[in-house]
Amino acid sequence: MHPKPVLIIHGGAGRIEEGGIDLLEYRKSLGEIVRAGYNRLQKEGARAAVLHVVRLMESDERFNAGHGARLQQDGRARLSASLMDSCSGRFSGVINVENVEHPILLAALLSHENNRVLAGAEATAFARRQGMNYFNPVTPVRQTEYRRRLTAEHGTVGAVALDKTGVICAGTSTGGTGYEMAGRVSDSPTVAGNYASAEAGISCTGIGEQIVDMAAAAQAVARIEEGRDVAEAVRKTIAEGIVRGYRFGMIALDRQGRTAIGETPGVRVTWARCDGEKPELFSIGAEE
Repeated sequence: MHPKPVLIIHGGAGRIEEGGIDLLEYRKSLGEIVRAGYNRLQKEGARAAVLHVVRLMESDERFNAGHGARLQQDGRARLSASLMDSCSGRFSGVINVENVEHPILLAALLSHENNRVLAGAEATAFARRQGMNYFNPVTPVRQTEYRRRLTAEHGTVGAVALDKTGVICAGTSTGGTGYEMAGRVSDSPTVAGNYASAEAGISCTGIGEQIVDMAAAAQAVARIEEGRDVAEAVRKTIAEGIVRGYRFGMIALDRQGRTAIGETPGVRVTWARCDGEKPELFSIGAEE
């Protein structure tokens, strides 16, 4: 029996982005993206769907990934992304790549290489060799935030998909927290923030250093592989974060198509889910 395709996406955690973005517009954007992604999921499978929705969020300056990325302390936007699917079992990613429009596509290209994670100038050079043209992701809103030295903890987008063949794919992309130390690396291009196996896939959002401390995504998937229900695995991982006083969240999807969302106190994950049979489910983090 083939599993029912399911797609779940998130647009970050915490309060809605600076810049006067309307909650209704934010919700509308998530809805359009998850519906477009589900259509791709049915036709082309989990990997294509994840790449499509993450790419759409990277193109939407409401989200802090790709276009509209935050600026680090030296005034430069550095982007990170990663991809993993259960078919290949290969993790790939880019760290602090500059002046590309879609870091998630660069991560996808690297999945076919022997060396599957590249950083900094070398990642940017690889993008140019692959035909990716120069793209300036900085928006006026992000420039204003930079001048005000604003920082946040919710600059991530992600997606997890299950297709009818049973393949699970997870992808995550980030523009960072804003005004962080130049060169800082988040959890998004690591297995702590993005992980998929034949049993489950997870994408995290929140304070990257804390997610890395816990190896959160890989840890939660390991618990599912050991026989825990997806909701129980997420609850256990979140509970460990709460004990440490950490702030993060995650979306999870297992091979039966069951989903779970985890949030520590003070964190709201903005997410949307579609399984093709009922109206999309949404949760939008309210202003705190």
